[in-house]
Amino acid sequence: MTDPVLVEVLRGGIVESVHRGAVAVYDGDGHVVMEIGDTARPVFPRSAVKAIQALPLVESGAADAFGFGDRELALACASHSGEPEHVELAASMLARAGLDETALECGAHWPTSQAATIELARSGREATALHNNCSGKHSGFLCTCRHVGLAHRGYVTAQHPFQAMIAETMAEVTGAAHGADNRGTDGCSIPTYAVPLASLAHGFARMATGTGLPPQRAAAAQRLLAACMAEPFYVAGTGRACTRLMQAAPGRIFVKTGAEGVFCAAVPEKGLGIAVKCDDGAGRAAEAVVSRILAGLFPDDAALAEMVAAVGNHETKNWNGIEVGRVRPAGPLAAMTGSRIS
Repeated sequence: MTDPVLVEVLRGGIVESVHRGAVAVYDGDGHVVMEIGDTARPVFPRSAVKAIQALPLVESGAADAFGFGDRELALACASHSGEPEHVELAASMLARAGLDETALECGAHWPTSQAATIELARSGREATALHNNCSGKHSGFLCTCRHVGLAHRGYVTAQHPFQAMIAETMAEVTGAAHGADNRGTDGCSIPTYAVPLASLAHGFARMATGTGLPPQRAAAAQRLLAACMAEPFYVAGTGRACTRLMQAAPGRIFVKTGAEGVFCAAVPEKGLGIAVKCDDGAGRAAEAVVSRILAGLFPDDAALAEMVAAVGNHETKNWNGIEVGRVRPAGPLAAMTGSRIS
């Protein structure tokens, strides 16, 4: 099955590039609300599932034991930009567990925020693992290990008991198998599992509604999504799509990007989960798709729908600030313009 074109990139009035992809929108009971393209094909969700991976942090009691509030929980679900606030909070989380950055096994890279990178270089300092966009998630992992009494060395490996706990949690929430046969290694060195897009959408609908989850897990899921929606800066960072989308609809939508053109989202008031995969791995395309889908969920609030849609449907400018084209929904998404998703 060939996925349809969902996004066009124009230069002037001419289409310069196109992006194909698939979309799944499910409710908590597992009913299909919308499907575009091949949603049964397994995809690696990468960082889009960090909120599910953070469930043990809350369920184990570690979050409460270390006094974590919304900011810490949001950072545990984050792919942050490495801005000073992100780095400082990750270090604080580790310190509460008696650890420091040397315990992190995610690797080091320069902040994805250009401003933060420039400031760090100007100060003469080098990037550390705390600047890794996954340091908040890994800090949450380490705090959970400390709280439940697991030796934390090697916590990123598939053989470590903590990663087995994560895989089991992912399988239970999404309903998809998470084993050696569909396992790869993520950029931050933890296991990542290829599962159907439909399973990811259903999993996030269950996170939003609690449907089919034990009471403790449903409460943990609600707490994590609420924390991210309350502190969207700590989920991503300045100017990032995740942050902008959640700021556009405070407390109403949860979104999380993943590498290689993946996006997952949840809309608690609608009881829906969303999963997007753009075939060529383009982040700009995934942003355009998820923003259009989200806009279609609020047909009775034109101002909100317009703000959400604008995150992905926008003009492009050159380095002189001259408008040279735009990114816009295409194919099935263009046909949805002004329509309701329900």
